[in-house]
Amino acid sequence: MSRFIIITPAADFERRVREAVAGGLRGTVQTLPESALNGGPHDLLRQQTGEPPEVIILGPGVSTDEALKLATITDLQFPEISVILAADLSPDLVLSAMRAGIRDIVSPLADSETIRILLERACLSSAGRRRGLPSQGESEHETGRIIAVMSPKGGVGKTTVATNLAVGLGKVDPMNVVVVDLDLQFGDVASGLLLDPEHTLVDAVTGAAANDAMVLKAFLTVHPGGIYALCAPKNPQEADLVTGDQIRRLLAQLASGFKYVVVDTAPGLGELALATLEYATDVVWVVGMDIPSIRGLRTGLGILNELRLVPQGRHVVLNFANRCAGINIQDVEATIGVPVDVVIPHSATLPFSTNRGIPLLQDGARDAAARGLKKLVQRFDPEWGVKAHRQLHRRVVVS
Repeated sequence: MSRFIIITPAADFERRVREAVAGGLRGTVQTLPESALNGGPHDLLRQQTGEPPEVIILGPGVSTDEALKLATITDLQFPEISVILAADLSPDLVLSAMRAGIRDIVSPLADSETIRILLERACLSSAGRRRGLPSQGESEHETGRIIAVMSPKGGVGKTTVATNLAVGLGKVDPMNVVVVDLDLQFGDVASGLLLDPEHTLVDAVTGAAANDAMVLKAFLTVHPGGIYALCAPKNPQEADLVTGDQIRRLLAQLASGFKYVVVDTAPGLGELALATLEYATDVVWVVGMDIPSIRGLRTGLGILNELRLVPQGRHVVLNFANRCAGINIQDVEATIGVPVDVVIPHSATLPFSTNRGIPLLQDGARDAAARGLKKLVQRFDPEWGVKAHRQLHRRVVVS
């Protein structure tokens, strides 16, 4: 049975919420005073009886700052509960609400039918998240997948693959994906996503966010594609402030709050890349169709095999594939010693989208490169993974 909590001093809005629930939603509505915002979600839930609430409606008439604070804590501690904010829309409010984990915003003047549709959608979202939570008998907390996107050398389109992978996963699971730019000196995630971040990775690992998941989420930058981003510092000299231990702690924090953590590493096998591999569930190797890049990948795989740092999920992406390159996919596979999983053909559209700061999978372009990127995204879709488990490393051909 659905249960709803509303915190508002506006009697007319409360009436419309009750009419919405009575008009087709099973459950009860409980109204709490604005002072309930001060206690946090644990105190709020202690006032309930029976089943826990599925939806909390905040406003109108409540403090926006207090509403966002409560929503942020609720999203971290009780992600199965949908929080809705009743307020007048503005661009700044939308961004703040997304950062706080608010599922929807409704106009204070919305009629009961509009509210009913919104509440029904919020209940379905809550039910879906509850199914993904561990049962009471499970002691371990399920963490997200950490996907390290790597390349032995620069110039192979690694960041383009990473940003498109993140945006593509954002379509699979909106607002449950974060992309981390770990190329701290020359990272391009911010430009690749057309972002101007207020906070960067250095802020996330050296300040209060390092020990507080709620603060960390506030340091992330929201992207219109339904994902979060943690960008590289604007000053390359700040890279020296970041250690491997800080990256390990950061990834553990992010994996506890997001289903997918996409890490765009610096080229090569530096300290931070190795620290990432210690926690990574998957690694996406991006290789170009040139001899130095291919040989570099063979060497890198050999080193990591010796160190036993190759995650179980291995995905080899051949970028800039071209029949006229003088080598073919079979040559690449013979050199690196593992199959190529995804081919991204050479395309003029892909670098153009990168220069615009709009990933190819964000603008919905129909292109051979987009098809290749979609195939990469599909490898991380749980439903696809079950069906294609035995075909993870089948031979591919250039289309």
